[in-house]
Amino acid sequence: MTMDQYYMQMALDLASSAKGKTNPNPVVGAVIVKDGVIAGTGIHRKAGEPHAEVHAFRMAGDYAKGATLYVTLEPCSHYGKTPPCANLVKDSGVSRVVVAAQDPNPEVAGRGIELIRNAGIEVEVGILEEEAKKLNERFIHNMQTGSPFIISKYAMTADGKIAAHNGQSKWVTGKEARHSVHRLRNEVDAILVGIGTVLADNPSLTTRLPEGNGKHPIRVIMDRRLRMPLHAAVMDASDAKTWIVTGENADPEKAELLRQKGAVLIHVPEKEGVLDLHAAMEKLYANGITDILVEGGAEINASFLREGLINKFLIYIAPKILGGRNSLSPFAGADVNSMESAADLHIEKVEMVGKDLCITAYPVKESEEIGSDEG
Repeated sequence: MTMDQYYMQMALDLASSAKGKTNPNPVVGAVIVKDGVIAGTGIHRKAGEPHAEVHAFRMAGDYAKGATLYVTLEPCSHYGKTPPCANLVKDSGVSRVVVAAQDPNPEVAGRGIELIRNAGIEVEVGILEEEAKKLNERFIHNMQTGSPFIISKYAMTADGKIAAHNGQSKWVTGKEARHSVHRLRNEVDAILVGIGTVLADNPSLTTRLPEGNGKHPIRVIMDRRLRMPLHAAVMDASDAKTWIVTGENADPEKAELLRQKGAVLIHVPEKEGVLDLHAAMEKLYANGITDILVEGGAEINASFLREGLINKFLIYIAPKILGGRNSLSPFAGADVNSMESAADLHIEKVEMVGKDLCITAYPVKESEEIGSDEG
């Protein structure tokens, strides 16, 4: 590892600590180094607050003059909720800037780098670029598509079952795996299930971290016919908000009762008797939802897969065999006739979480977009 890689990795580690707190903005880390000494560090803590570079320069003070700035994402060059960081860098007195990845935001897209170079400052781009892109995969997807980043998470036995024939599924995995899912909930804007999951399990869909103080994502329930019980756990708005995605012709009386309980209703068209998922995702994104953790059952999973909406898979495999002809699998939907119809995945990582296995994978087209192909 070179020194540039060493300090950039430090900046990436700083940025990672803010995952889930900066949406819709990216996570960014910055490190200022002079004569082999770290003079300043910073992270972007929350949308609307000062960016990572601002915190790093405040810490470094006059030591920034002649120093090298390491930053995980190109300094912004436009006015948003905060002034452009590229101007701050240009006027800081640093002699060199090392950038991991160019900003995919069309309002930036190389302009920040150009502004800094035009000021006579040496700029190097691409140090740990793939790691930086992976860290901000949600933001990059948002900028490129104008839609939420969808993560499909499911837990299954070693023979591919998510529940017994009667729907009983507590618990497929161990507590360590369940805790890791709650940490993921702590990072996303929304968690999504179908009404079938609500009726079968009555989940609360909140974040419960061992250390407490978790962020509760918005609970999104796909409920075409408004079968939501008024006293379901997700209708308790004391901890988390609940949004119900339903059809345009949903029962207005039931809709009003749900609103009185605090739910937000989002009406979308139907296609062939099911909710239009693309329209639903467009409306959710327009209302500030930048990433979604889909924890639904087999039908919801199949719907998202069929529509090509899943960007990332988190697959937990428990060392158990359930068996049974009627035990439930992770994906339902229509049968296909050959393996050629299977969705191809790129497996990026396999790790143990407690006694369970966790596979991180991407649809092949997604792995190509974020540059995680082998070789």
